[in-house]
Amino acid sequence: MQHFLCFPAVMPRPIQALIHTDALTHNLQRCRQAAGESKVWAVVKANAYGHGIERAYEGLRGADGFALLDLAEAERIRALGWRGPILLLEGVFDPRDLELCSRLGLWHTIHSDEQLDMLAGHKTLQPHKVFLKLNSGMQRLGFAPERLRAAYARLQALPQVDDIGLMTHFATADVAVPGLDAAWQVFQTATAELPGERSVCNSAALLRHPQLAEQTDWVRPGIALYGSSPDFPEYGIAHWDLQPTMSLRSELISVRELQPGDSVGYGAIFTAERPMRIGVVACGYADGYPRVAPTGTPVLVAGHRSRTLGRVSMDMLAVDLSTESTGIPADLDVGVGTEVTLWGRSSCGKVLPIDEVAASAGTLGYELMCALAQRVPVEVTE
Repeated sequence: MQHFLCFPAVMPRPIQALIHTDALTHNLQRCRQAAGESKVWAVVKANAYGHGIERAYEGLRGADGFALLDLAEAERIRALGWRGPILLLEGVFDPRDLELCSRLGLWHTIHSDEQLDMLAGHKTLQPHKVFLKLNSGMQRLGFAPERLRAAYARLQALPQVDDIGLMTHFATADVAVPGLDAAWQVFQTATAELPGERSVCNSAALLRHPQLAEQTDWVRPGIALYGSSPDFPEYGIAHWDLQPTMSLRSELISVRELQPGDSVGYGAIFTAERPMRIGVVACGYADGYPRVAPTGTPVLVAGHRSRTLGRVSMDMLAVDLSTESTGIPADLDVGVGTEVTLWGRSSCGKVLPIDEVAASAGTLGYELMCALAQRVPVEVTE
């Protein structure tokens, strides 16, 4: 006779990330509104800013094209059924990459003589669409203004090339300092009378300077698609009518009463000055929450604003449950199992912008999105 052991159902650790398809669609529409008649590249590099290309695709498929970084991401977009334009933002890194560009019909950026040489040596029956990049002041990639026309002429002479677009990336579109007007003038002067579609606007340039989109053919929003403000803290997502596309939620797994003098967490960097109630949340830096987030980093407890206390551990962090120092009502029943929103949208609809959490930790929303740990379960939801 065979004997079978019966085990109780495994209960997962109470942390989850949610990807909001409706918010992705809303943010894309918001960017399209700002873009006017310009076409929209949806930038999905870095695995769609940590959201997952396959998870984000449904919400972004209304774009005119997808812009990304590497060939593996391009293959994934094609595997999802996308037949429209795909642009490699940094171009190719090896001559063999051009074979896949030919097979998948990829557009790619040309920003160096080395890439020009690769393309000149590539044998293909299908001419490529390329975007020639100008360095307008970022000092990362692109041809110097005085060399752009020579590079353009060389591309124009190659049988491997079909269409040539022109692009740049602004260094100061997200801040209120001089520089953008000068960079735009550099681009206009360097590309004057050259045929080809233009693309200059990232999220910040698109939202803050929509008049540039009116004068170009393609815009390239990235972070705005994912519900983070490109110029926080000057403006938040509410100002730009953006919605969070990623929510990180967990629960309280312990509630404790502190007395004056009791300390919280490693290093005892927070000490209670009066009696207070705290909760322990199933979330830590191994989940992608920033270890450097200090006491006072905002969280939502049952949809009400609160703050972290002490040092973030690998798997846990502490939050303030005291009515005196938070927005938690005294009559609210908060205990083990209560929802805690680390960023994004709570189940009751209250929003904690990821930018506020990132700013408290001295970083950007980009980094928190991309740092979401693999061990965190992810659900796609409307």
